[in-house]
Amino acid sequence: MEYGVDYTISEASEITGYAPHVLRYYEKEFDIDVPRTESNHRFYTNKEIELIQYIKLLQDKGFSNKQIKLIVSSPELVVSNSNENSLELIHNDSSTELDASSIAVEISKSLEEVFFTRLNEIISKSNNESIDIILELKDEILELKKEINSKERDVLICENAKLKMRVKEKTYENLELQEKLKRQEDNQLGFLKRLFRLTNVK
Repeated sequence: MEYGVDYTISEASEITGYAPHVLRYYEKEFDIDVPRTESNHRFYTNKEIELIQYIKLLQDKGFSNKQIKLIVSSPELVVSNSNENSLELIHNDSSTELDASSIAVEISKSLEEVFFTRLNEIISKSNNESIDIILELKDEILELKKEINSKERDVLICENAKLKMRVKEKTYENLELQEKLKRQEDNQLGFLKRLFRLTNVK
């Protein structure tokens, strides 16, 4: 999510994890002032998205929508550290001002840290399982490769045998042709000899 960028309701849905119809419901439920374009289409800035993320966090902590409305509309109310489901009134001096947007930013940063920490834990836990799966896949690939090589070898042997048979057939055909040619030559030679004898007799 980038600051200073406007997001459509579909993009806001992807960022927050809420379906568009839920975002429209929350807009009414929590009195979120979602800006509109000239053609009356909703667009979301970082302020609205972070506020929705903040609402989501409070819901996850078990706060009711009524309590969340109170927190959002009254920045002087914060979640008690001692009891996640209770609220405390804080007194601000002139130099310290809290609003829902700044709280949402802090919560968003906190959520990001928690998310990546949890993600690292999951990756670490599943690392051994991933290695086992990779090794199994490797064994399967090697077996498949052997099977393919074996089939290719069988095909080559079969093709080689067929070629040998064809060579033999051609060899036999060649020998038969040679025999026929020899017989024809012998017949012609015998005919010429007989013809020569008849000529000499006359």
